[in-house]
Amino acid sequence: MAKLYFRYGAMGSSKTAQAIMVGYNYAERGQRVLMLKPRLDTRDGERTVRSRCGLETDCAFVEELDEIDASAYACLIVDEAQFLTKAQVEQLVRVVDELNVPVIAYGLRADFQGKLFEGSQWLMAWADTIEEVKTICWCGKKATFNARFDAHGVVLKEGEQVVLGANDQYIGLCRKHWKEGNLGPDFHREG
Repeated sequence: MAKLYFRYGAMGSSKTAQAIMVGYNYAERGQRVLMLKPRLDTRDGERTVRSRCGLETDCAFVEELDEIDASAYACLIVDEAQFLTKAQVEQLVRVVDELNVPVIAYGLRADFQGKLFEGSQWLMAWADTIEEVKTICWCGKKATFNARFDAHGVVLKEGEQVVLGANDQYIGLCRKHWKEGNLGPDFHREG
């Protein structure tokens, strides 16, 4: 039986690199994989998923899934799954349950304020398997929070939930340092 997997982690935990590698492993065995991402993620180009370490692959948009024969694939992989809507998570559940095609979704669990994203909330509720992709805070403890910071290194606690960015605006921190707004002694502030 196919399963819906949710693999979540803080910023910098290599979720996208792992997603691309899983797709590569399927392809290496002659199996077709469909890489997907939400349309709003335009950081790496329209139809590209790119990791911070330089791995990249082509993708389709989750919003196009109605037009795609998901049964033609051995697996669907979704990057940036936190940006999914409840309806899109329901659609992935149908792919698993009705088409018997596994879906592996990678994303953040919570935003920079510590609040669940809509997609993550429903993936946490409905996934068959939930796995944490771990990374560490600057202090060496496990990073579980995503800090958004400004150009001066000030950790932000208010603002829009979705602001696309990478290392220039976000960093994974342990809960203590996230609460303190402490980016660490080696953080290089601009300005």
